[in-house]
Amino acid sequence: MLFKKKLWVILMLCLAAFLWKMYMCLYMDPWPLSKSSEQWSSIDSFLEQRTCNCNRCINHAHQDWFCDHYDASANCLLTRETQEIPQEVLLWWLKLQRSQDGNQVEKIIKHLFEICPSSTAKIQDIAQCGTCAVVGNSGRLRGSKFGEKIDSHHFVLRINTAPTAGFEEDVGTRTTHHFMYPESAINLHSGVHLVLVPFKPLDLKWLASAFSSGEIQHTYRRVKQFIEADKNKVLIINPAFLKYIQDKWTKHHGRYPSTGFTALIFAIHTCTQVSAFGFGADNDGNWHHYWEKNHYAGAFRKTGVHDANFELGLIERLAAEGKVLFYK
Repeated sequence: MLFKKKLWVILMLCLAAFLWKMYMCLYMDPWPLSKSSEQWSSIDSFLEQRTCNCNRCINHAHQDWFCDHYDASANCLLTRETQEIPQEVLLWWLKLQRSQDGNQVEKIIKHLFEICPSSTAKIQDIAQCGTCAVVGNSGRLRGSKFGEKIDSHHFVLRINTAPTAGFEEDVGTRTTHHFMYPESAINLHSGVHLVLVPFKPLDLKWLASAFSSGEIQHTYRRVKQFIEADKNKVLIINPAFLKYIQDKWTKHHGRYPSTGFTALIFAIHTCTQVSAFGFGADNDGNWHHYWEKNHYAGAFRKTGVHDANFELGLIERLAAEGKVLFYK
C-alpha cells in the first residue's frame, strides 16, 4: 500500500512538472533568443498567410466589455480574395483624407497585386498563433530596458519611422512586421513584412509605384520614390478593418485610428498573447517619440486626427480585462 502511495505521488509530481514546462514554453519565453536567422525567418512567415482567431468570446456574457468591441469576423487584410471594398466602407474611407479617385479603387488594387503578390490564403481560425510584441514609439521607452523582453516574442510589430539602432537596450533589435503609410515609410531589412496601413487610395498607388516605376513622389507631402523591402512579404490592412476599429473600438473619437492602435488591434486578432510597449506619455507626462528631443511634447495630441487619450484608455482597459500585457 505504501509503495502504491509513493508511486502515485511520483506520477502526480511528474504531471505537474510537465504542465509547468508546457506553460513556460507557451506563455513565458516561447522562443529563445538563440534561434538562428533561418528559424526566425520560418516563424516570421507565419502571419504572411493567415491570421489567428482565438475564440476570445465563446462565453459572451451579458455586458462583456471586450466582446462588445471585438468582432471575430473582421477581415484584417486586403487580399485577392477580400479585395472588394463594401460601398459603405469605401465612402467612409474616401472621406478620411478627401480622396477623389474612388472610381479607380478596383483598378488600383488589381495593379497593386500584380506588383506585390500578396497572400491569397483565407483568414482562418487557428489556435496557438504565438506571442506578439506591439512596440509603440512613446518616449516612455527610453531607459525602460525592455529590449530583451520585446525580442523574446514570436512576432515584433513596429510602427512608422521607429528606429532600433542606438536604442537596442530599450526597444530591442528584432522586427517581423513594420506598419507604415507613405508619409512614414522607411526601408526595411530582408525578411520583414511591410504592413501598409492605407488611409486613402493614393497610398495603394504609392506602394505599387515604390516597388516599380517610382512615379509617385508626392502625396500631401514628399514621400519616398522607391522603397527597399521584400515585395513578396507585403501585407495590406483592409480599409474595412480600419472602419471596424473606428466604429467598434475608438467610437469615432478622432478622425480615424492611429497606426499604433491599428497594429495593436491587428495583434489581438492574430496572436494568442499580446504585449504592448511604448504607448502613452512618458513619466513626466510628455507625449513624444523615444528617439527625439522633447521639442514638441504634445504634438501628437494636438493634431486633431487621433484621440491619443482615448486610445490610451482603451489599451489600459484591455490590460485590465487581461487581453493584453501593458508594459509601462
